[in-house]
Amino acid sequence: MADLAVIRSPAEETILTRYPAFKARQNHWGGPAVARLRDAAFDVLKANGLPTRRVEEWKYTDLRSFMRDLPEPFDAHTPELVEAAKAAAPSLAVADAVPFLFVNGRDFSTVKEEGFSWDRLEQGKAQAPSVEAALQRARPYADNAAVALNSAFMSDTTIVRILAGTKLERPLHLVFRELGTAPFATFPRVLVVVEEGASVTLLESHDGPDGVAYQTNTLVEIEVGDGASVEHVRFNGAGDAALSLSTLGVRLGRETRFATLAVATGAAVSRHQVFATFAGEGTQAWIGGASLLRRRQHCDNTLVIDHAVPHCQSRELFKSVLDDESRSVFQGKIIVRPHAQKTDGKMMAQALLLSEAAEADSKPELEIFADDVVCGHGSTAGALDEELLFYLKARGIPHKEAEALMVQAFVGEAVENVQNETTRDAVMDAVAKWLEARA
Repeated sequence: MADLAVIRSPAEETILTRYPAFKARQNHWGGPAVARLRDAAFDVLKANGLPTRRVEEWKYTDLRSFMRDLPEPFDAHTPELVEAAKAAAPSLAVADAVPFLFVNGRDFSTVKEEGFSWDRLEQGKAQAPSVEAALQRARPYADNAAVALNSAFMSDTTIVRILAGTKLERPLHLVFRELGTAPFATFPRVLVVVEEGASVTLLESHDGPDGVAYQTNTLVEIEVGDGASVEHVRFNGAGDAALSLSTLGVRLGRETRFATLAVATGAAVSRHQVFATFAGEGTQAWIGGASLLRRRQHCDNTLVIDHAVPHCQSRELFKSVLDDESRSVFQGKIIVRPHAQKTDGKMMAQALLLSEAAEADSKPELEIFADDVVCGHGSTAGALDEELLFYLKARGIPHKEAEALMVQAFVGEAVENVQNETTRDAVMDAVAKWLEARA
């Protein structure tokens, strides 16, 4: 009987050869717990490799094909690099936000504000009980390929803790900025713990240079305590040659209010994953997205909504605008566990195709194991309404402006769910800039 040899891609070979040296360089922080987490993630990558279209949840985004190689994890931070990052304006500009600056994956924040604490995970350092519980909790998405890659090559973990009962007036802004002229890789990781009864608006923006084939893989986890409220907005303005992987892991306590919007205009290839678990009754969550794509961009929004307890509500709304030869992917799954009676979940994905060469793939799913629920999903894809376009042009509006108005209205259905006014205006400004560049 002939032996079967495992054929690995160049990126998979690079992962296997770079990991031991990377681990040795990073052994100074985190302690045994982080070492075990990193080794377990590496074992997942070694056993499974990078996912291909044969893996169902990666059917439309063949990561093995897109990730031809893994550049060296960036580790050449200099004062000049940090100063250059501080001088640049973020793609999502919210003037009153409190910034946390990440330069090429590393946290360089110097935040001193009341109502929350900011720290880095360090070996032997005592953490608040809420933070310790979040760190020790099992993650149902740990074996996901993007999460495993982040865990294996993470070089730091930032911890943001919103103190119990605090109502933060100013948004907190995680500014992820990549700088460089040659390919590199970054693996930032952030844990946000929102304690009981607290309220916060959390922003993320991701920026980087055009023409540089860098890779970034971000994991942001949000633990929402009982009675807390969180609004989260993520903006992907990565460079036009970048590969951008991001994961949002959310655990929702009892009677919480949570909303997240993922907006994407950048990166050659991007995949944003949301894993949300309802762990307490009486909770409401809204999860949305707005992708504006052109040229040959590929953007994947994948989410798993796990209703593990009764009496919760979830709403999902994703909008994609596609021009030229771009491609959007939506994969959404709502799971209702056997004891999660009285669940109310609805999901919708809509794509607007501005070009005949554009492609939109959509796969909404329901897995329902309870019998007293209200759940549904839908998906649409089509071109601009010619009658409405004619109506606008007949009133003297030029063709491109008429198209822009219709696109803004289409995307605005998702963006209008953002409650923070300055953030909502900043997102619509970014949409307007995309439309101006298209014109």
